[in-house]
Amino acid sequence: MKYPVAIELGDDRTAHAIRIPDLQVSTAGDTIEAAYTAAAEAADIELQNFVKSGENIPLPSSIDKIMQNPDFSGNGWGFIDINITPYLGTTEKVTVTLPKNVIAAIDNYVRKHKIKSRSTFLAETAMEKIYST
Repeated sequence: MKYPVAIELGDDRTAHAIRIPDLQVSTAGDTIEAAYTAAAEAADIELQNFVKSGENIPLPSSIDKIMQNPDFSGNGWGFIDINITPYLGTTEKVTVTLPKNVIAAIDNYVRKHKIKSRSTFLAETAMEKIYST
């Protein structure tokens, strides 16, 4: 899933900061790349904390909604792609019957968006539907 990130650019004396509002993660790095790496590591820890506490993993908000928050005024914006599937519990094989054209459309979408697998797509799409109600 692609989570919006707020980016505060640093300078020669200040690190670059990245915040993932949906996960309440804040981190920094001397370079943007280092800040993104730190953000991914912090997101992993926070997602593990959600699992341990039995809380639902927050889904990404729209970037438009987050940009309206005055706490992020003046920030740059980006996304961090986080595969939440490993945090959803052990996997279980199921048989699903779908129309051939739907399977083809799913496979095309997975390829086009470089999603790990059809299963990842189906799990993430189901989570979006379940958590959005």
